[in-house]
Amino acid sequence: MTFAELGISSAVCGALAKNGILEPFDVQSLVIREAIDGSDLLVRSPTGSGKTLAFGLPVIERLRTLERARVPRALVLAPTRELAVQISTELTPAAHAAGLRIACCYGGTPLPKQAQNAARADLVVATPGRLNDLIDRRLLKMTGVQILVLDEADRMLDMGFAPQVERIVQSMPTDRQTLLLSATLEGQVADLAQKLTRDPVQLRLGSEPVAVGVAHRFAVTSGDARMATLVDELTTEPGLVLVFTRTKHGADRLATRLERHGMDAVAMHGDLSQSARERALGRIRKGQCRVLVATDVAARGIDLDGVALVVNYDPPNDQSDYTHRVGRTARAGRTGQALTLVEPADAPKVSRMAVSLGLEEEWAATGHPVGQAKVVYASKRRNGQFSRRPAGASSSASGAKPHTSGRGRVKRGSRPSA
Repeated sequence: MTFAELGISSAVCGALAKNGILEPFDVQSLVIREAIDGSDLLVRSPTGSGKTLAFGLPVIERLRTLERARVPRALVLAPTRELAVQISTELTPAAHAAGLRIACCYGGTPLPKQAQNAARADLVVATPGRLNDLIDRRLLKMTGVQILVLDEADRMLDMGFAPQVERIVQSMPTDRQTLLLSATLEGQVADLAQKLTRDPVQLRLGSEPVAVGVAHRFAVTSGDARMATLVDELTTEPGLVLVFTRTKHGADRLATRLERHGMDAVAMHGDLSQSARERALGRIRKGQCRVLVATDVAARGIDLDGVALVVNYDPPNDQSDYTHRVGRTARAGRTGQALTLVEPADAPKVSRMAVSLGLEEEWAATGHPVGQAKVVYASKRRNGQFSRRPAGASSSASGAKPHTSGRGRVKRGSRPSA
């Protein structure tokens, strides 16, 4: 299968080829044609699977055929400024090849210039907070938006953006195409999807909830031994390492401790200014530093190629966070490693999470008891296959009907249930 066979124009295919992108990934093959056809889509796909082009290319193709306007005609919402910049950068060559303008809007930078660029753009990529600022100040109108994309919808909800997303949706036409992409399509995400989409098609890349191509390990340790284990891992792993902590203070403290052990490390968290974040990422990309210590929110959307090892210095809160964290390695067909360091007091909880993720054997290697999973996945296909079924259809019952709802009919003041 080629991009051309999926319905991508020759000019856009040429732009992709110049960047060495010749064949679509699985998620792109799964999504592009459906999106070009104009369907509302709910897409479950892990981090690093190539979903930016999966939604971006059909948006660009549809914009080529839609009537021109003096306001943005497509909007992509992303939870963090890093992810917004990444999406904009990745889509710019294809957009320019199609004769389209793209703008990126996020906090921490002056409003006027962003507003000016966004008002002239065909496609706007934005974080919810900054976009609401632009709308509230009447610097940008959403009245011409015909395509809405919510990327990493689960993380937007986790970060408390649901009310802001709903405000944005209220400012745009109800007659539009909506694409919602998330690592999970259950819970609050399902509630949000029901409000924003109409007769959506649900597309799932595989049914394995944890990243493919990752070698998972767990180590139960505490105190100084936990730090010694981390230092040993960093000493033996020459590649890029991403270390997760639970708090901002923990990230700063751990980076400082690693430097005392002779390791070049930088911290990344929400209290850093945009310039400080860019300097830290610049050091990583230039090879001046190979260890990035980050919180979950700060790491979301960071585009780093070749992460060889992800270390959960503090265990994730749940299996969704685990999937997001380890998804930073083994991207684009590569392999990687994930190590989770577990305090003895946290062992029962992490054990249950490991079982839920299908990592019973990996946890058993610690020698600690294997807990009972709170969530059981009925199917665990490891062969890269994907499934397609209408949203709302049961995986176990035949004849289930997809749910329907008014496209984008969000009631003022309503929120997705917890």
